[in-house]
Parts: sequence; C-alpha cells; structure tokens
Amino acid sequence: MKHSIRIRFTAIFFGIVAVILLTTWGLNTWGLENFYRSEKIKNIENAYTEINNVVMKAIQNGTTIIGSGGEGETGGDDSENDGDAAASSGTEDASSQLKAILEEYSDKYNITIAIVDSTTNKALFSSERGSDFLLKKAQNYLFRQDSATVRKTLKKTDNYSIINSIDVKSASSSIECLGYCKDNQTVVIMSTSVANLRESVALSNRFLAYVGLLSLIAGMLIVFFMTRQITKPILKLSTLSERMGKLDFNVRYDEKRQDEIGVLGGNMNIMADKLEETISELQKANAQLQADIKKKEEIDEMRKAFIANVSHELKTPIALIQGYAEGLNDGLCEDEESRKYYTDVIMDEAGKMNSMVKQLLTLSALESGTQEISTEQFDLTELINGVIHSTRILAGEKKAEIRFSRTEPLLVWGDEFKIEEVITNYVSNAIHHVNDGGSVEITAAESGERVRVNVFNTGSSIPEEDLPHIWDKFYKVDKAHSRAYGGTGIGLSIVQAIMEAHHMPYGAENKENGVNFWFELSTKKRLEI
Repeated sequence: MKHSIRIRFTAIFFGIVAVILLTTWGLNTWGLENFYRSEKIKNIENAYTEINNVVMKAIQNGTTIIGSGGEGETGGDDSENDGDAAASSGTEDASSQLKAILEEYSDKYNITIAIVDSTTNKALFSSERGSDFLLKKAQNYLFRQDSATVRKTLKKTDNYSIINSIDVKSASSSIECLGYCKDNQTVVIMSTSVANLRESVALSNRFLAYVGLLSLIAGMLIVFFMTRQITKPILKLSTLSERMGKLDFNVRYDEKRQDEIGVLGGNMNIMADKLEETISELQKANAQLQADIKKKEEIDEMRKAFIANVSHELKTPIALIQGYAEGLNDGLCEDEESRKYYTDVIMDEAGKMNSMVKQLLTLSALESGTQEISTEQFDLTELINGVIHSTRILAGEKKAEIRFSRTEPLLVWGDEFKIEEVITNYVSNAIHHVNDGGSVEITAAESGERVRVNVFNTGSSIPEEDLPHIWDKFYKVDKAHSRAYGGTGIGLSIVQAIMEAHHMPYGAENKENGVNFWFELSTKKRLEI
C-alpha cells in the first residue's frame, strides 16, 4: 500500500528517535563541557562558602584555627591555649568541621583543597599530601612565574578568583580557586582536573551512536510489527466501507474492542443498519412511485379510451336521430305509418343514449366513492325472483327458459338496490347471450358465512383471451351482437364497481356448454364498507 499507516508510524518513530539522538549528541558535544565547568565552579563556590563560615564562626567564638592544622600545619604556639580549655575545645570543633568539608569535597566532587596561613605560607589543612603543590601553583599564579600555563579567569569576587588553568605542554586542564577568607588571613586554594572532559565527551558520543543505532533499528522493527495491531482492524474497516459503497449492508464489524477503533466499528454497524433501513424505505417509496406513475398512465389511457368509446357509442344513435329528424323536417314521411316509424327510431336511439348516460353516471359515482353503500339485511331469494319476473318478457323473445328452484328465504347483508342491479345485469347479459331455445339457470347456495349466487346460460363460451377484459368499460366480445340488443359494454363494469364497494368476490368462468357468472355475499355479519 502506497501510503501505509505502518510505514508512516515507522517513519515517524525513526524521525523522532533520530532527532533525539542528534540533539543528545549536539548537547554532549557543545553543552556538556560548559555544563560540567559550571557545576565545578558551583561546587568550588559552595566549598569556599562552607570553609569561610567555619573560619568566621571560630573567630566569633574567640578561637582560631591557626596552629590547629593537620598534616600540613606549621606548629603554632600551643602554650597560649593551655590555660584556656574552652578555647581549645572550640578550635578542635573548627578543625573537625574543616576536615569533614575537605574530605566531602575530595571524595564526592574530586576537588583538592588546601587551607593556608598567609602569615607563614604553611598549609593548615589539606585534602591530600600535595598541599605544597597547591601552594606553589598559587604562587605561580600570583607572581606569573609559570609561562607554560595559560590561565583564563572564569569568575572573580572581592574574596576569591576562579580560573581555568591549561598546561601547554601536557594539554591538561584544571579549574582552580585562590581566595582569602573574610578574616584576611586564611587562604583557601582549590583545584579540580578537567583534562579528560573532551575525551569523555567523545567517548560518550561514540557509545551513544552505537546504542542509539541499535535502539533505532530495534525500535523500528518493534513499531513496524506492533502497528499491525492497529492497521489490521483499520484495513478490515476499510474493506467493510468498500463493500458498503457497493450497497452491501449485511457486513458487520465483529471485533470486541474497547478503544477508538472499536467505537468506529460499532458506529459503522449502526450506519449500515440505518443505510439499509433508509435504502429499503427509498426502494419501497420508489416502487410505490413507479406504481403510481403506471397507474396514472393507465388512468390516462383509460380516459382516452373512455372518450373514444363514448364518442363511438354516441355517434351511431346521434347520426340516426339526426338523419330521421331531418327526414321528418323535410316532409319525407307524408303518411302516418312512416312518421310513426321515424319517431320510433328516434325515440329508441334516444332511449339507448339516455340509458348509457345513466349507466355512466352510476359507474362514475361508484368509482369515485360519492355514491355510498347502504348495508342492510334482505332476502336474496325474494330479490332474485323479482328480477326473474321483470325479465321474463325478454327471455320469452329469446325462447329461453329461466330456472331458479330455491323457495326458502336466504338472508344476506348488502345494499339491496345495488345487488339487484348486479343480478339484473347478470340475468340480462345471460338472456342476450343464451342460444335460441336454451336456458338460464340461477342458483344460490350457502357455504359457511357466505352465499354464492351463480347465473349460468347455455351457449357459446367466452374466448379465454377476452375473459379478463369483460369487466373493462365498453369492452365487447361480439360488437355486432351487442349492438343488436343495445348493449353498451358498461353493465359488467358497474357489477365490478358494486362488488368491490362491498369488498366481496365476483367472477366469470366458461363451462362445458355455456358461461357462468357469479358473486358472493355475507350472511352472518355486516360488511365494513
């Protein structure tokens, strides 16, 4: 991977460690010597302060350290202290303190110290046996007797001077202090070697380079492999996000981590659930939108077809009415019989137009829901017998027999007026399509909480490809035959609208020797319209 986090982490670690090592090397090279020198100066100043305090305190107590020296002392007049026990005790205390100071700074800070009596030029106390050497160095400094030594004053006060002394021949270097205590008699001389400091710095830098290089390599390897624990779940999250980008929302982050990556994985799972839910809702909304668009297109097509069908159905009767009316107006019918024929045609065609308009208004009211269904209980047997009685004349013209054998009452729920219209349409349709001398058989049978009414007529069956469309407005299987008996193709559409308003099933089916139309009604409870 071109921009791998593992590589970046490793590079960052390398950069940080490299900067730390280079900074340490630079500080060692250019800062350690100055720091070391400043610390030595501070130690020398502290040693001078402690020695001066002891000397001045001894003087304030009426005692003196002169003549109480140790290894390098010059002997002093002991007879002066024999008669004063308190003074002798004070001197011993001062001497003990001075010796302790010299031992501490010699052992701890590697500082050689000598305390000299300026009146006798003899060492009173010394941290080593070379007190004469320190005294000689002090004399060389004061009287500039040593031309092979280069001296640089580092700090100077009223009571002491601190110098950096470099031996040209041996290239050795030391920090020295020469000063008087505030009694103006006791001289303090100190020296500490710094000759090997530069060599120590170089050695330290070399060691630092070796250790730093090994640490850098080891650290880079550790970081490179340890970052796998971080990059592995990140790569997994990356794979999950890629699959989500391809609309696969079934993927889930299943690692149980309590860190930021675990939180991110949990949030991605929540996001996947939300996206899946949202996209599912969008798909449903889109499907509904597509269905609405399709329905709108179908309605638009139905509207166009409706206008065309109405225009077609009205064109013939209007043309006949217009033609016969013009004949009457032109005086073509001089005898009474001809005029009656003309007026009968006009009235017949006007009646067909009126009937079609009424059917269209009824169908429109049912489909729009403006005509409410009045649900009530009524006797279906009585209703069927009434329809049969009103259509016997029409059946007689076709020499067809209408059979309905049920006589006992059959109570159902529905809109009695509209169910009567359904039965009338079924029976009229059956009579118009029954073969001459055929029969129309009506049955009503209970089945559970439903009653099924069948209206069967003998004759030709309906082609199977036309069967699903017989409920469409103005659809006619045999247009010539329909025109002969005045059919408009709206009756079955009205049946469909009435039954769907009742929320009850209906249908038509071909039988072996005819066609059967049926519908169902409820017997036990009111319909929820």
